Amino acid sequence: MAQETIYPAPPQGKTVYLINGVIHAGNGQVFQTGSLVFTNGKITAVGNNLPAPSADGIIIDLHGKHVYPGVIAPLSSLGLTEVEAVRSTNDFSEVGEINPSVRSLVAYNTDSKVINTLRSNGILLAQVTPEGGMIPGSSSVVQLDAWNWEDAAYKKDGAIHFYMPSLLPPPSLPGRFPITKDRAEEFAEKTGKVRAFLSEAKAYYQEDKRSEVNLKFEAVRKLFTKEQKLFIHCNLVKEMLVAVDFAKEFGIDVVIAGGADSWIIADVLKQNNIAVVLGQPHSLPVTADDDVDQPYKTAAQLQQAGVLFCLSNEGFWQQRNLPFEAGTASAYGLSKEEALTAVTLNAAKILGVDKTTGSLETGKDANIVISTGDLLDMRSSVVTQAFIQGREINLDNKHKQLYERYKHKYGLK
Repeated sequence: MAQETIYPAPPQGKTVYLINGVIHAGNGQVFQTGSLVFTNGKITAVGNNLPAPSADGIIIDLHGKHVYPGVIAPLSSLGLTEVEAVRSTNDFSEVGEINPSVRSLVAYNTDSKVINTLRSNGILLAQVTPEGGMIPGSSSVVQLDAWNWEDAAYKKDGAIHFYMPSLLPPPSLPGRFPITKDRAEEFAEKTGKVRAFLSEAKAYYQEDKRSEVNLKFEAVRKLFTKEQKLFIHCNLVKEMLVAVDFAKEFGIDVVIAGGADSWIIADVLKQNNIAVVLGQPHSLPVTADDDVDQPYKTAAQLQQAGVLFCLSNEGFWQQRNLPFEAGTASAYGLSKEEALTAVTLNAAKILGVDKTTGSLETGKDANIVISTGDLLDMRSSVVTQAFIQGREINLDNKHKQLYERYKHKYGLK
């Protein structure tokens, strides 16, 4: 009764025709009574009034069901931890403060029983992100139907992460304000270490000849060619302004991860072309004098300011609620299609995979979710089918199996 009967799907065989569905492309377009065609894992046509399906293909009449691009979960420790309270199942951090050469991808466990609980809610890709220390390593994007991490890899080592020390004392301590002198000094000291490290790494990158190889400097070389992004985890305005300075000083692409107060400096972020991954929209405000519903409104405020952003729930099992958090954002200023874009195409742009996924467009991977209702509404969303790169995946999971097990045990219909 575990999960051993759930295994990766084989490659797509015949061409698949989805007809008579409401197609939400993820880029703002909606096709009522639309069709979508994909073959060999790629979308070949999408829209209204498409040519009649071929007789040798697979025709799926959706009868008005909704079709969406697969949801993407950034900043996740999915596959790196299984049971938080059991240390032996946690593999998301290393000893030390600066470990950019650590690759979270190689620790990704494709057999995690948590993965399938996300797929059942329409989440088909995730950014596997390391934690611990200030620079814990690189993150990679994975697709959630694979035998091993090599098969799962969608974009390898696309970002380096910097967990900026917080100017706030821990939430468990009383009197979270004002910022104390000790916290400010610690903040300056630790950010200074990272600044010095990046300065040395940039000098190393600019050298024509090297007497020896430095693995830590080699790990961040692509930051300076902008093949990688630096995700800076921070929430307060003062912290984010330091992140902006990092982008200017080193000429690198910076993404704000967390960004609870990003709405306050949205114009600054827009001017400096800095994207934001909003963490945990279902949470309390950072400070006591913020509106209690500020986390719900932040997405709409960033949208209005023209800042590229996406949503994340952080953690691992919590990510299954990501579509519903996008639904909350749609109730607080975003349109439904803008909210969908915030967990699909925008996330793909920030993670650097938008050329292959994030929307239902010709030429992109067939990462597709079919739901009887609104994917962003927990009351009506029931995911009936999902495809990753054209392969129809198994939507069973441990939760469903336990539900059936105990329904049988107690004779419930």
